[in-house]
Amino acid sequence: MYSVAKRIDFCYGHRLLDYDGVCKHPHGHNAVAEVTLRSGELDGRCMVCDFGDIKRVVKAWIDQTIDHKMILRRDDPLVKPLQELGEPVFVVDDNPTAESIAKLIFDYACSQGFAVESVRVWETPTSHATFHGD
Repeated sequence: MYSVAKRIDFCYGHRLLDYDGVCKHPHGHNAVAEVTLRSGELDGRCMVCDFGDIKRVVKAWIDQTIDHKMILRRDDPLVKPLQELGEPVFVVDDNPTAESIAKLIFDYACSQGFAVESVRVWETPTSHATFHGD
């Protein structure tokens, strides 16, 4: 089995609702997403996937969709005021934890035809969460 991984740096803000720790307050992260693809066979270029293809599709989506955005749960009272102020907000159904952001990126990459094995989101240099496919 072969695998390749692409590192994608991005920044985001969030807060966690129904949480009794410091992350209940709005704050930001300099994050790293590590997208790992896996295949039993190499393509005609002898690659699992060209790193440039991952960058062109997945990094571009991250840059456009969640980079430098406040990622907030749909029922967060901050959503409406921030939107009214014209602030960049990305709304999700679940708490915007590193785990749920990893799944968000995983689902998008899969929807674009990539053979994703896992997505790991490093929220800090010492803490990460991973979402694995079946």
